[in-house]
Order: sequence, then structure tokens, then C-alpha cells
Amino acid sequence: MVLYPYDILRLKNALGMDSQTFMNGHTRLAQGVHPYFPTVMLRLNDQKACPFLDEKGCKVYDDRPSACRTYPLERAVDRNPSRGRDQEFYFLTSHSYCLGHQEDKQYTVTRWVRDQRLHEYNVMGDLWAGMDTLFGTNPWRGEGANGPRQQMAFMVCYDIDGFRTFAESQGLLGRFRLDKSTRRGIATDDAELLKFGFDWLKLILGGQSSLVPK
Repeated sequence: MVLYPYDILRLKNALGMDSQTFMNGHTRLAQGVHPYFPTVMLRLNDQKACPFLDEKGCKVYDDRPSACRTYPLERAVDRNPSRGRDQEFYFLTSHSYCLGHQEDKQYTVTRWVRDQRLHEYNVMGDLWAGMDTLFGTNPWRGEGANGPRQQMAFMVCYDIDGFRTFAESQGLLGRFRLDKSTRRGIATDDAELLKFGFDWLKLILGGQSSLVPK
């Protein structure tokens, strides 16, 4: 199962780990949809099962990844600039091992999204999709794989604790025009720092960023 940056942020906080400890213990890298940036996947246990399942069920249920929350739906987004807004689609999947399909209770998509608290995951997922699209243009051409800018991008996306340390040591926030509420959010909330990190990466990699330098 693919883990996205926000999934990792939520899981490492739920487990009381720093980002690097979580990445080293629970993930593996794989080839992504394009050759310019790796995909992070959940590392299964020795029984080829999710490491967060025990006899009582999911140990990280409140912070489970977006794929777990969305299932048995799958989400797709049609991004058409000429239309002026993105259009969201959901597809219903069915697998014999999911006993939920045998239940009588029915949900609308809107209710399922609300009940599974998917909104924040979807927002962060859409921001990540924009980053992955930028990475797919090979913005670090000339460096080769694992070059300095690619390592920086990987740290921002998957090592939020390392990025926080870097941002503080470099006085990164002080280089941009940020209002007080934004600064406060970044200082106290990993998700807000991740959003800032995405915008900062867009700026240094040649994408369209909302950050305004001082």
C-alpha cells in the first residue's frame, strides 16, 4: 500500500515516533508512476500482513492512512483548468475478503466521506498530487537520482521533523511574508508545516508558489 506524506505524518505522531524512525521501521521505497521520484510503501510484517493489526483490530484506527479510510471506494480527481475547478469522482470496489459488503447498512458517498473524516486527507492528497506532478517533470535534471535537491524534496515530504529542524536552523520562515496566524500554525502543526514545505519546494523547483519573499 502506498503511503502519502500526510499518511506518514499522522502515523508517526500516533505511534509517538519521529519521522526517520517511522520511515526506517515501517516503509520501503518503490518505483513511482514516473522515474524521477520514489514512491513510499508500507512495509508488511513477516506474515505479509499490516504491522498495525492485532487481535483487537487496527492499532492506529484514528490515524489510519487515506487508502484504508476511503476503501471500499477509490477516489479520482479530474483537473481541467478550462473548467475552473477540479471534479471529484469515486469508484466502488469489491473484494471477497471485505465482510463489510455483506452488511445491510448503506451509505451515500457524501456520508461515507464525512463519517470516515476524509476531508483533510483529501485536501492534503490533492496538494501532494500537485507536488508529484511537478516531480514528474524532472525538475532536478542534471543532478541525477538522489541529488541534493531531490534529497531536499524527499525530506520535506517524508521527514517533517527533519524539515522542521532545517527550517528553524536556516530561518526559512523569516524569508517570506507570512501573517501571524500562518506562522503560528506552522510552529505548532505538522500539517501546516507540510503545506508550507510544498509551497517552498514549488518555489525552488520552478513551480507556481504562493510564497512571497521579503
